[in-house]
Amino acid sequence: MQDRKTPYSSKKVALYTLGCRLNASESGTISQGFVDRGYEVVPFGEQADVVFINTCTVTDGADSTCRNLIRKAHKCSPEGKIVVAGCYAQMEAETISRIQGVDLILGTTEKYKVFDYLNEEEENKIFIEKTNEFWGASTTLADSHTRAFLKIQDGCNYICSFCIIPFARGRSRAISITEAVKGAKKLIDQGFKEIILTGVNIGEYESSSGEKLSDLIKEILALPKLHRLRLSSVEPNTITEELLEVMKSSPKFLDHFHIPLQSGDNEILKNMRRKYSTDDYKKVMNMILKAYPNAGIGADIIVGYPGETDEQFKNTYNFLKEMPISHFHVFPYSKRKGTTAASETNHIQHGLKKKRVQSLIMFGDEKLSIFAEDQIGRNSKVLFEKRNEKGFFEGYTSNFIRVMVESDSDLSNKVLNVHLVSAENGKLFGEILH
Repeated sequence: MQDRKTPYSSKKVALYTLGCRLNASESGTISQGFVDRGYEVVPFGEQADVVFINTCTVTDGADSTCRNLIRKAHKCSPEGKIVVAGCYAQMEAETISRIQGVDLILGTTEKYKVFDYLNEEEENKIFIEKTNEFWGASTTLADSHTRAFLKIQDGCNYICSFCIIPFARGRSRAISITEAVKGAKKLIDQGFKEIILTGVNIGEYESSSGEKLSDLIKEILALPKLHRLRLSSVEPNTITEELLEVMKSSPKFLDHFHIPLQSGDNEILKNMRRKYSTDDYKKVMNMILKAYPNAGIGADIIVGYPGETDEQFKNTYNFLKEMPISHFHVFPYSKRKGTTAASETNHIQHGLKKKRVQSLIMFGDEKLSIFAEDQIGRNSKVLFEKRNEKGFFEGYTSNFIRVMVESDSDLSNKVLNVHLVSAENGKLFGEILH
């Protein structure tokens, strides 16, 4: 790696975040740290004194994207200091160190100490430590997000056969309810109307903190100035009637859920070491729909797990047809070094995986379009984010469908009641109700 010796007093930083909402919350806190130290945050791709890339390593595609981003950062900011941090850095530091332009490599916990390391002048700096320390994080005003992410949990005690994240982020740990409420109040005071509670496995909040997730949600919903609350991804085996009752008790909690499925075939689920069967998943869907009949439900689906037969893929397809899932997040199985599934000998050919992925993506688009069309004629409160390139203001319904309206006014960060009048390609068009 080259030593460009950019001084710590540099005034421009560009950040890029790969992966999950948890990463987004962490980048928010780090971004604010740069602002507090006198940096101006500029868009990634512009010349900067420091480029901070917060990485993901869920798939080999994420790894490849990260390497391409490093090369782009070096090209755009050849004199800048390039920092690569997060999950991919934790797992593949030596690989990253061989890419031209990288100055600093920080693991999943060391990334919060970036400002200490930027002060040092040593070359070839790699700081990867494993710790169970919890680092709080949230969206900040430096982020330019409309919806705020609040980190309440990190790490995972599950050892699913395909997943590298427990190795990258360590064991499950969580914030206290008191600290979570304090973080939520701070976000509300900054002007955020909607908060998304996020983590690696937030359904395990109680086992990590000793306090109930339902109690945490109850206390945040009680905050007087909060408009909207959502959860990020929640494992199906951690959804309970009690949790849904607390959510249902307040109109602030939105009718949108993300419940990972991964496969609709029981043998594959068992091989994946998932903690539920298709019947268990079906019961969770019924519980959600009983509480929220118009809920938007998203699911992660892995296609082409080692040994997946045509019949097993067909089982997944048919199960998805049966389930009220409106938002598909489809991934080809990705071999992750060190996981149990990586050592399997019956890996699926790339071309077949790609064909199955495309099949599910197309099916998912159809289901989302049907779900959007079912909303026509309803009214929904929409949090508007920005004006798009076609001049429409965009936002999301409570059940997470993108809505566009025409308006001469600036609707940014406003929650307005919208009558939904038409749908196109899974998106809605509406009229503001006055």
